[in-house]
Amino acid sequence: MTLKDMQHTFHQELDVLYGKEEVDSFFFMAIDALYHVSRMALALKPNYTVDDFNPILNVLELLKQEKPIQYILGETEFCGLPFKVNGHTLIPRPETEELVEWILSEFNIQNSEIKILDIGTGSGCIAIALAKKWPKASVYALDVSADALKMAKQNAALNKVEVVFVEADILGMQGKIPSADEPRLKLNELKFDIIVSNPPYVRELEKQYMKPNVLNNEPHLALFVKDENPLVFYKTITEFAVRNLSKNGLLFFEINEFLAKDTIQLLVANHFSSIELKQDIFKKDRMIKGVKTGD
Repeated sequence: MTLKDMQHTFHQELDVLYGKEEVDSFFFMAIDALYHVSRMALALKPNYTVDDFNPILNVLELLKQEKPIQYILGETEFCGLPFKVNGHTLIPRPETEELVEWILSEFNIQNSEIKILDIGTGSGCIAIALAKKWPKASVYALDVSADALKMAKQNAALNKVEVVFVEADILGMQGKIPSADEPRLKLNELKFDIIVSNPPYVRELEKQYMKPNVLNNEPHLALFVKDENPLVFYKTITEFAVRNLSKNGLLFFEINEFLAKDTIQLLVANHFSSIELKQDIFKKDRMIKGVKTGD
């Protein structure tokens, strides 16, 4: 059997679940991760074979069970950087890459010493991508999940960046910065130039529209909010930003497309200015930016 034969088997077994294009993507991700064979290498050598097909057969079986390829391989890519992922963290998505790109385009500070806070960091993808691009920035990242922070710290080390990770619940903020230099300093005593968050925003009522590979595998703690209070994280983070953003500091959110108007109104009510809504690559309302007015 060759790898090309295995690709054909992937299509036979998986096309009905995922479609041909996505199955090709899964296959090439798998052979690259497992055998270090790129799409181009296989195109140049179509009779390429390997000694042990068991690893990729295991991938095939897990994909048939609708387990995300990123969790199967334990890795993914975000903003061109490698990230480890597991069931304790959301899989970084292209829409969130767009959010990072927006932040980078709005704040030309590569050599400036600014403070950034990422709330609900998960795998650490937003904080780490910003720290990689802006090495002089002081980047802080908060999450309620100790297991998620463990993975985020691994990703910071993998990408050779410094990020201060804080285990805390933003809804009842008592997080202390784990620093030998400032052992008693609390996060809510700092002023930040940028606060960014991709908090839980999927309402319980929207579960029925989600794909099984997301619903049955990704952490519900990072996904869902109660139907009766879907903006609970946005309200708390916005109020935190009013107190803890510096003058003219920027607040960025990834949002629920169905709650864009409500989220905008929340920023208006808290006296943010220059509020801007952006769509993602799928033409869905996905990101909001606001500027803090006053001191």
